[in-house]
Amino acid sequence: MTRKKTDLLLEDIRIESVAAEGKALGHAPDGTVVFAEFAVPGDLVDIQVRKKKKNYMEGRIVRLKEPSKDRLEPFCRHFGVCGGCRWQPLPYPAQLEAKRRQVYDQLVRIGHLEVPEVPMTLGSERTVHYRNKLEFSFSERRWILPGEDPEALSPAEKCGLGYHVGKFFDKVLDIGECWLQPSPSNEIRCFIKDYALSHGIPFYNIRENRGTLRTMFVRTCESGEVMVILCVSQATPAVLGLLDALAERFPQIVSLYYVLNTKGNDSITDLEPVLYKGVDAIYEEMEGLRFKIRPKSFFQTNTLQALNLYRVARDFAALTGTETVYDLYTGTGTIAQFVASKAAKVIGIEYVPEAIEDARRGAAANGITNCEFYAGDMKDLLTADFLAEHGRPDVVILDPPRAGIHPDVARVLLQASPARIVYVSCNPASQARDLAILSQRYRITRVQPVDMFPHTLHVENVCALELI
Repeated sequence: MTRKKTDLLLEDIRIESVAAEGKALGHAPDGTVVFAEFAVPGDLVDIQVRKKKKNYMEGRIVRLKEPSKDRLEPFCRHFGVCGGCRWQPLPYPAQLEAKRRQVYDQLVRIGHLEVPEVPMTLGSERTVHYRNKLEFSFSERRWILPGEDPEALSPAEKCGLGYHVGKFFDKVLDIGECWLQPSPSNEIRCFIKDYALSHGIPFYNIRENRGTLRTMFVRTCESGEVMVILCVSQATPAVLGLLDALAERFPQIVSLYYVLNTKGNDSITDLEPVLYKGVDAIYEEMEGLRFKIRPKSFFQTNTLQALNLYRVARDFAALTGTETVYDLYTGTGTIAQFVASKAAKVIGIEYVPEAIEDARRGAAANGITNCEFYAGDMKDLLTADFLAEHGRPDVVILDPPRAGIHPDVARVLLQASPARIVYVSCNPASQARDLAILSQRYRITRVQPVDMFPHTLHVENVCALELI
């Protein structure tokens, strides 16, 4: 049982390595492992212990006594308060090695799988301004920074537009400049905040479910086109005035939406975006293929690195042009279309009907005639009857959500017995669990970690499986 400790201070702890979940690892004087965040191997620190278990402790660094020779100065002024980009002090090559080690540990040490050598993580060309989508939240009760006196702040100064602070569902850190998305993302967010405050448009209070402005999304393309979705509780004249002013100030916004949300949560998956100005979608291109992106479309958030990820998946599929390929969890059909020229037929399956419609339209627009797309719950749709009707797969490509695949899906795959499976995962832990099931009939022949999110602990991993 975990027990909180607020009185134990560990002094002069030398950080030795990067550990799981992005934490850094050192040893207490008695040899007990101690984990802390925001540290770099080589740092000498004092750690205030917050949790103590039988075999390890967790704490926070209260004093950096001697910085590592490898430590970098964080480039973002919100570092340490914002929950993202926590590996900024860690040199990028060290981040890639830590992610390679994470994949190895999940597959081999935890999953007990036999794998070939895990190569170095494929790095991202951009380590800042690499995301094409960000979501920001409004709050009339923002996170109060150290040194600020909340009693001295005006109601407007207590409002914030930014990211939720970890472990506090009702607190939002007001973001001045974020390094994740290219211009004009920061300018758009700051303009909306300033306009709303100057025109008295109420920010949302999540505890009391009141206020007008709730969340906003910014989507950008390599072409420079921008989509903005503003989520509000009501489309008041003031809100429409804000949208008009936004469109006039930023001609890059070619697609401007609003969403009416009166629910107790911020999800818009079950809501209908309203096109206010411009076109209904923006487009991204990869190897001559155009992908349509609407407000609720899924598209890999690091566009340039997504191209490399898909190339790895296509390479691992080893297609010759004669295969029937099943692309499971196809989303808007990006991978399906990406491999279509190398296959005889591609079947894409996804549970979101809107995504499937986008996939069909996208394939038609790209002149692809050998792709078919079907909507439904994977475990219900992917049955023996479905395989009999559409043909058994020679190759299966899996790109599931973080939770991985359902056991029923694994069972059908084992029964279908495709010659090769390519498993693309954003969560090596759930991937290892699924691969352990598939290892009944498959062996892992290739592994390639891919870094989609620099300065974070997250890593994408691709595994190639061959039928034994």
